[in-house]
Amino acid sequence: MKRLISSIHIAFRALAMNKLRSALTMLGIVIGVASVIATVAVGSGATQRIQEQIASIGSNIIMVLPGSTTSSGLRLGSGNAVTLTQTDAKELAAQCPSLALAAPTVRGSAQVVNGNSNWATVIYGITPDYLTVRELSVADGDAITQQDVEGATKVALLGKTVVNNLFGGADPVGQTIRVKQMPFTVAGVLTPKGQSSSGQDQDDVILLPISTAIRKVIGVKQSNADAVDNIIMQAKSPSQMQAAQDEAQALLRQRHHLQPAEADDFSIRNMEEIFAAQEASSKIMSLMLAAVASVSLVVGGIGIMNIMLISVRERTREIGLRQALGAKTRDILTQFLVEAVTLSIAGGLIGILLGIIASFTISRLAQWATVVGPGAVFLAVLFSALVGISFGYYPARKAAYLDPIEALRYE
Repeated sequence: MKRLISSIHIAFRALAMNKLRSALTMLGIVIGVASVIATVAVGSGATQRIQEQIASIGSNIIMVLPGSTTSSGLRLGSGNAVTLTQTDAKELAAQCPSLALAAPTVRGSAQVVNGNSNWATVIYGITPDYLTVRELSVADGDAITQQDVEGATKVALLGKTVVNNLFGGADPVGQTIRVKQMPFTVAGVLTPKGQSSSGQDQDDVILLPISTAIRKVIGVKQSNADAVDNIIMQAKSPSQMQAAQDEAQALLRQRHHLQPAEADDFSIRNMEEIFAAQEASSKIMSLMLAAVASVSLVVGGIGIMNIMLISVRERTREIGLRQALGAKTRDILTQFLVEAVTLSIAGGLIGILLGIIASFTISRLAQWATVVGPGAVFLAVLFSALVGISFGYYPARKAAYLDPIEALRYE
């Protein structure tokens, strides 16, 4: 133990005698570790953002959209046909064992007025199940009820963005707003949800009872008062997502009288699959960036090896003298390994600090969330130590196995 402490002391003294060279040797490690920390932080931030977006949309969500229409030989894309109805939603909820809920919705836009303030926003006609599926809660006031849907009452739930633009700091609950010149009573204010995966403000919205929206705001679609824009379904559990999709597809094909050779007149999208693909892409990109940044660590390690070899040559007589005075091979090996590892770990610690600073700078300048986790910091320190040991071992071994007589004769 005494020999080890003595070797460490000699190693630190040797590094202190060449401060500038030691600092320049660490530079490659500093840059490499800082780059790895910053890139991993950006990747982790992207993954966390995706997870937050999944949570903001709701859990176990499956979307059913109408099919496409064809006009003059041109297919107009998904959602242009009127193929989904409120009755479809009721039957899906009743007959699909893997589904917990199925909520029909209609969508439109309108200019909303309160006194001298006005705001253009998105209008959704919903049922109470929509709030449950989307995991929407009411921060103030009351939610839309089934009685509101059945009676087509003129009540509205406002998103926080709409409240801010129409009411400022005033309490909107119980106040009257006008949607397409139609008076509505504000029943409640929704708890903020933030942005969606596409960057859309989920709080810039007004929710109305679906019956009210169809009859008095959005209007009937192609003389079909039962038609809806989409149906949002919720599977009973994540493990039942695929079963729920299959059951919904089979039931809708049956209800729409589609023959086996006919294509679906609707489309079903599993939102978690979409986000899983985004998350996988984000992780792959993070790994690629981290791999590129790791090249700097290898370059830094080569720099350490180079400087250590120069140091061994410069201190050949010193090594021979220590051997003549009784220093053993392991003492010389330990001394030079300690020097290499110290340079590497010191560079790693400085790199971690710079990486954290770089992460916060990226977050502020690019408005991009970054997450510096303890795992990334631990791996950076571990990697730094391994670089020091790996690239410092050869110079240390070369020093340890010098011939004492030849070393003393070295000029």
